[in-house]
Amino acid sequence: MEVEKKNKSGILSRRDFMRTSAIAGAGVMVSGNSVLQSAEKSDQKERIVIVGVGSRSRMYQDAIQKNYQEYCELVGLCDVNLGRLKLGQQRSITNIGKDVPIYDAKDFDKMIAKTKADRVIVTTVDGFHHQYIIRAMELGCDVITEKPMTIDADKCQAIIDTQHKSGKKCTVAFNYRYSPPRTQVKDLLMSGIIGEILSVDFHWMLNTFHGADYFRRWHSQKKFSGGLMVHKATHHFDLVNWWLSAIPASVYATGKREFYTPEMVKRFGLDSHHERCHTCPEKDKCGFELDLAKDKGLKELYLDNEQYDGYYRDRCVFRNDIDIEDTMNVLVKYDNNVTLCYSVNAFNSWEGYYIVFNGTQGRIEHRIEEKVYISGTDTVQGGIKKGGIFTRVIPLRGPAQDFKPWSGEGGHGGGDKVLLDDLFLPEKKKDKYFRSADHRSGAYSILTGVAANVCFQTGQAVNIADLVQNIGYPDYPEMPSRTASLPMPEKM
Repeated sequence: MEVEKKNKSGILSRRDFMRTSAIAGAGVMVSGNSVLQSAEKSDQKERIVIVGVGSRSRMYQDAIQKNYQEYCELVGLCDVNLGRLKLGQQRSITNIGKDVPIYDAKDFDKMIAKTKADRVIVTTVDGFHHQYIIRAMELGCDVITEKPMTIDADKCQAIIDTQHKSGKKCTVAFNYRYSPPRTQVKDLLMSGIIGEILSVDFHWMLNTFHGADYFRRWHSQKKFSGGLMVHKATHHFDLVNWWLSAIPASVYATGKREFYTPEMVKRFGLDSHHERCHTCPEKDKCGFELDLAKDKGLKELYLDNEQYDGYYRDRCVFRNDIDIEDTMNVLVKYDNNVTLCYSVNAFNSWEGYYIVFNGTQGRIEHRIEEKVYISGTDTVQGGIKKGGIFTRVIPLRGPAQDFKPWSGEGGHGGGDKVLLDDLFLPEKKKDKYFRSADHRSGAYSILTGVAANVCFQTGQAVNIADLVQNIGYPDYPEMPSRTASLPMPEKM
């Protein structure tokens, strides 16, 4: 693979991410006369650009152009893949009847200047988030970034330092905080119904549809994703940090890859692993085949656009160049002395999680089962199965109480719509749950996973304070006192 090179703006090429580089250095891609003219700054609407136009960017594009057009406008799209940029333009025509200027990734600075952007939305491959977050803030823009904010300690430190220097705002889109049933759990914990929390047991299951999908894509290499400990678990660690109103202090973890391996595919009865599903000679016998040609969304977004960057969306989940884990266990001690026992496995029979909060006055048990999801298809990300939410409070003494779950519609258990309102409506409602997350929450959400990755290599516990400095403490709601008097439990 080619060595990554910097251009004048400091933005790295993504050529190392691609299998081929025939068209990766393609120059600025533009269309429409409006692109050739400098945009006039509007006092009425916030001007927004998106960098990275894969499947996740569509939520933001549709929201800006369909639901929040009164307050903001999409003035530019940026990516390395011309085909997906053109899809973004077509989507814009469908949404609002006109296209939007498009730019090659190496012309990011030019896009910011021409469009006079106020805010940049970053939905690129995780390993490149830091480049665009940092450069956007240096150029005077606020930032919204998809999780994870970045994938390792050095990149995180660079973001923190740039934010301090620039004073610009970096918002991390943690939609799970906004999901009604997860907000309900926060409400219960804040109420003191189980007293103060002493320990947490949290187990996340990924099934062999969604879980396997991470092993097909760029996520399967840590240099792009940080592994599931960062890409996926950042959601989970942020939830725990926010539920506890606390930050992680130390981490110990173990991890392995034992299911998605070349050895396992032979145990399933195939001759070997292969490069990708599309050309696999054994795909008719493989239960993990992903047929890009069969699904309209996957075909348009990926298969039809391989000519531009050589990216294969359907690589074999059992191939030998995967370097992320599929089985992970983590122990975390928090700054308020709470301990967390966490696990994530990527080959389970159902998708979702089970979490228990043990407190001085009782226990909360909470479980959610999610629907089958494949990125890039019309399935709903984080959608909850009917009847798939369970929340129970069990006092130290006395009968348990089941709570009717708070509900919402759409992605991430109804969280996406609430998140989008918070991102794009100019008038912000007062939120007693402090669900909006900035660079501080973004940093602490990844650092548990970053520390876990270090543990996988060294076998030693890691202190979070040794990884990144000067983060600052996130804004969290007040939780029950850890020193106040407690009622004596009733006699047996």
